[in-house]
Amino acid sequence: MNGRERIALAMRHKEADRVPVMSQLALGHYFLNAGLAPHEIWFTSEGFAEALVTMQRRYQFDGILINLPGRPRNVLSEIKSVEKIKKGELVTWKNGHVTLIPWDDNAQYVYPARPELQPRADLKTLDPDHLEMIDQYPGYVWNTYHIPWIADKKDFGPMSEVPDYFLDTIDLVRAKTKGEISIHGEVFSPFTHYLELIGYQNAIIGLVKNKEKVQALLERLTDATIAWAVAQAKHGVDAVLISSAFAGGGFISPKMYTEYVVPYERRLADAIKQYDIPVYTHTCGKIGDRLELMEATGTMGIDTLDPHPLGNVELADAKNGVGQRLFLKGNMNSVSILEYTTKEEVIAEASERIQIGKPGGGYILSSACSIAPRVEPWKIELFTPLAEEIGRY
Repeated sequence: MNGRERIALAMRHKEADRVPVMSQLALGHYFLNAGLAPHEIWFTSEGFAEALVTMQRRYQFDGILINLPGRPRNVLSEIKSVEKIKKGELVTWKNGHVTLIPWDDNAQYVYPARPELQPRADLKTLDPDHLEMIDQYPGYVWNTYHIPWIADKKDFGPMSEVPDYFLDTIDLVRAKTKGEISIHGEVFSPFTHYLELIGYQNAIIGLVKNKEKVQALLERLTDATIAWAVAQAKHGVDAVLISSAFAGGGFISPKMYTEYVVPYERRLADAIKQYDIPVYTHTCGKIGDRLELMEATGTMGIDTLDPHPLGNVELADAKNGVGQRLFLKGNMNSVSILEYTTKEEVIAEASERIQIGKPGGGYILSSACSIAPRVEPWKIELFTPLAEEIGRY
């Protein structure tokens, strides 16, 4: 049985030959370990595809999450210079913009030539019916602030038509893995888009002070998110992950989750399921009080399930609750994985997760949140051999 088949069964709550293994890696982990320059991974579909497959093969993962859209083709021809500095790579573009890519973190957009530019929208003046105007905010292309202003004008802001190049990484990864590995696409949830567009502090304040406008904005952002999710579903991904990272207890209450997350993610999940592929949700932090609310979005699985200290989810409780209906992925302590110094510690942690999650199927062994950039690869290399040894059905 190959990885694609194995994960397909787990996501349908069925038993495979063994517990599948698939973790999301932080972008910085690719920068440090994939053998490519950070700007090649971040700014090119070819570089990111190569990094994804390189690390999947090293860790023997059953699936790959493609968590960046494909980049504009020939983008590197727009670079004026790349300088290696202590903090990372400093990329200067021909249009004068500058990007700093830390050695172990996501790219950061800086503006030495245009310091007056504002990187976030203002909720007070933003018109949900005219979101094409957000092209005035530097670097905001679809779901990230870290792509330079070199894409076509129509590619800025929330879109109804997805550019062809957005799908390039999917094609490249599929060709490299020959249909044997489960390929998952990702979309930001409408709520995450809202936070990214407004800025987290002002966006949270807006939930209290400007409820009607926020809801109107979320409706519009849901339309755009559906467009990107459906494009990936039509293009043949095996599943779509909704990245709703900031909807946990550290950001919003269950009541706010019901108002600002559930109806919009339900629209999104329903749109994805029309293409007969699984949809699941990634939410970080403390979600123990909202697992049933997450189920109410129509998702088919829950990712991360952070335990203490980042979260508050006991895998056994989740397995005996929503895990009877949804597949579960994660719960290995991301902080502990970073801190462990011995093989025995890693194996003990993973073994416990397998023993709890395995019965009846519907569990994918994974770190809770992303594998941190500085986690030593030898630790992750232990996961799949262990699943082969003790995770068989």
